[in-house]
Amino acid sequence: MQKIGRTFMEMTRYAHLPPSDQQRGVTPPPLEKPYHDDGTAIALPPPESIAPPSCELREAIEMRSSVRTYARDPLTIEELAYLLWATQGVIEIVDPFYTKRNVPSAGGRHSFETYLLINRVEGIVPGLYRYLAFSHRLAPVDIRSGISDSVMNACLGQPFVRSSAVTFIWSCIIYRMSWRYSERAYRLVHLDAGHLCQNLYLAGEQIGCGTCAIGAFDDEAMAELIHADGVEEFVIYAATVGKKKA
Repeated sequence: MQKIGRTFMEMTRYAHLPPSDQQRGVTPPPLEKPYHDDGTAIALPPPESIAPPSCELREAIEMRSSVRTYARDPLTIEELAYLLWATQGVIEIVDPFYTKRNVPSAGGRHSFETYLLINRVEGIVPGLYRYLAFSHRLAPVDIRSGISDSVMNACLGQPFVRSSAVTFIWSCIIYRMSWRYSERAYRLVHLDAGHLCQNLYLAGEQIGCGTCAIGAFDDEAMAELIHADGVEEFVIYAATVGKKKA
């Protein structure tokens, strides 16, 4: 039986890597997935206007745990904007080579796009949205009735997806990373996923929310929901968020 995991680790060692497209002088890909602006995107409160409750870092770290049951209270749009800022907020853009954000990424390549299943956020129609990090906006992807069930089913029927206030879905545009790091990129994006999800856990604690990371999902079904091909762009991680019960 072929040891797929061992083969992956072996073949992504530096000794086996071909020259990257950056080394070959190929033009880098865009730092954000292109978006056709049709006027439907929702502006989020600017980060500097958001004042989350004070929280000791040690307390947030010690209280951090995976929470799968939530109160019915909605998140405010300010709280959602803060969670997005904490996980993918853009600090500086050095186009076309890298961005600086609130989470680390290999070479500053930040190969992720953020999608949100919104169930309960004040002032936002429930549905599936994409976070436009460069302009700090939400763009509707699918706001039809039943999308919550579709995302839950794609997450192998885990019911807390439907009962959460918001489910974060992170896709990876792999060439954004492999342009610089060749096949090693497939290792690096999984490390990056851990960085940003931990920020979600800690920022959630600060605003009285519980979080649960999700690695169990149907890859093809999730890609279809966000209109990705599942190869050049694929879902790498997800996480539910909701207000903690008293």
